[in-house]
Amino acid sequence: MSSDGALPDLLSRITDRRRIAIVPVHGVIGGAVRTEALLRALGLARKSRAVHGVLLDIDSPGGAAIPSEALHVATKRLAAAKPVVAWIRGTGASGAYFVACGATRILSFPSALVGSIGVISVRPVAVEALRRLGTRVAVTKTGPFKDLGAPWREPTDEDVAKERELVDAIFRRFTAGVKTARGFDDPALARVATGEVWLGTQALDLRLVDGLADDEEAALEVARDLAGLPHVHTVRLGPRRTMLQRLGVPGAGLGPPGARWIAELEGWLTAPRLRA
Repeated sequence: MSSDGALPDLLSRITDRRRIAIVPVHGVIGGAVRTEALLRALGLARKSRAVHGVLLDIDSPGGAAIPSEALHVATKRLAAAKPVVAWIRGTGASGAYFVACGATRILSFPSALVGSIGVISVRPVAVEALRRLGTRVAVTKTGPFKDLGAPWREPTDEDVAKERELVDAIFRRFTAGVKTARGFDDPALARVATGEVWLGTQALDLRLVDGLADDEEAALEVARDLAGLPHVHTVRLGPRRTMLQRLGVPGAGLGPPGARWIAELEGWLTAPRLRA
């Protein structure tokens, strides 16, 4: 076997500074996924001359509506500058799927959970619990909806109508993004905008994803091809994972117990899970 071309090829690999950036989206948006940090990573990937393509590594049940849309917009802006492949490795649901819709191409692990296109508003009603404790809440407010969603009172018909109005408005923004990204007509959009999830293989049939990828290497090959690069050289962007995060310790990287912990717990509790 001739090795005449081996040395030039090796030198090319060493000296080629072009990279595919891997950006993880792991956890609940607004919980483990720190929106500002992820926005910075996407912005850095867009501005970097060394980055010629991006792989979004997604395993998330979604999360808060506004941060999800902000990340969708940032991903779409990045994809206008260079190829972005969103690879759903485990779960790409709700807001996480919205983020993926900003990418150039969406791939999925065959048995990943994809979809959950919908919006939900949940609040506890603690009126009976407060009554049993002999506790009441005095409220002074400037308008009828200032305490909308407050757990210390039953929602009025007007409250329910207002919450429905807000949920529907966010849903329209979500579905408009999906419709544009996937090229759906109204019947096709209605078929998938039910809040349910599908396996990656089913999502491919429904055109929610463009293809399947069994592992990160396969997804990177698609990103390499779209970027027109001869080799796969990668750089990882985003917050560094701690040792506890790499070991999969629950709550690692979330900081002191607080709102992020609650968001993370709520996000995964409402996400469909499969057991084998």
